[in-house]
Amino acid sequence: MALRAVFAGTPEFGLPCLEALVARAEVLAVYTQPDRPAGRGRGLAESPVKQRARALGLAVRQPASLRDAAEQEALRALAPDLLVVVAYGLILPQAVLDIPRHGCWNVHASLLPRWRGAAPIQRALEAGDAETGVDLMQMEKGLDTGPVLLRRRTPIEDGDTGGSLHDRLSRLGGEVLADGLERLARGEPLPPMPQPAEGVTYARKLEKAEARLDFTQPALVLWRKLRAFQPWPVAECELAGERLRVHAAVPLDEAAVAALGGTGRPPGSLLSADREGLVLRCGEGALRLTTVQREGGRPMAAADYLNARPQLRTA
Repeated sequence: MALRAVFAGTPEFGLPCLEALVARAEVLAVYTQPDRPAGRGRGLAESPVKQRARALGLAVRQPASLRDAAEQEALRALAPDLLVVVAYGLILPQAVLDIPRHGCWNVHASLLPRWRGAAPIQRALEAGDAETGVDLMQMEKGLDTGPVLLRRRTPIEDGDTGGSLHDRLSRLGGEVLADGLERLARGEPLPPMPQPAEGVTYARKLEKAEARLDFTQPALVLWRKLRAFQPWPVAECELAGERLRVHAAVPLDEAAVAALGGTGRPPGSLLSADREGLVLRCGEGALRLTTVQREGGRPMAAADYLNARPQLRTA
């Protein structure tokens, strides 16, 4: 008899997991957050998970909360064996966690207990972590506190951004869920590994106000931040009276700063502006901005930006 499952998720991150579940179980329903206003017209937009579920011919439910007794009863009436949760965005009360025969599984984009919470992908990058991954976790009432069933690891490379890491972890999430489902179907045990009490960190939600680069900080810190904040909210700074969004940059050490005659210059000073980029002094080292965006414009190479502002050019 096929596994009877319910999926709960909202953003694009969950799509590989939804597809892995559809391929290995009878999906009774897909839960996703209610449609939200989006775009300049503020029209209601369907979540990526809802769009994919409808394309697959699956029943979609969009309750504002699962604390409502009627909503809990509707889920109970489906009699699922398993509830798979991936970036759903709503709290599941204990009454919901108790409904499925095999409980509730969550695919979380970090190596728990590091980076529990809302933005684990970006916070791992921002902190300079050497690796991250995805955990298949048995859910319990606490925030990402449940025991880990399976894990996939991946290194964080210098070229990674929040966007590239999101896509890679999304694929790994689909793989780890598929592995767990296949083991469950074969009757293989999935020994729960309790999370250690040491090493707990929380990945707070990203805020637009965080995007402003503070050049009193070291160049390496700012470099990690602007990579983490791609594609949203995108790092920004002020240069010669103009606000710029910064899409790509390269950190420079103190030796490079000295070669540019920047030793002793205050943070935020423009040390160099040429085809290679715009070099701004930091608390330690400097940051060479290579791709920037003017207000109302599109991302452009530093060389193109200097064509529009030739007075800044130093070479």
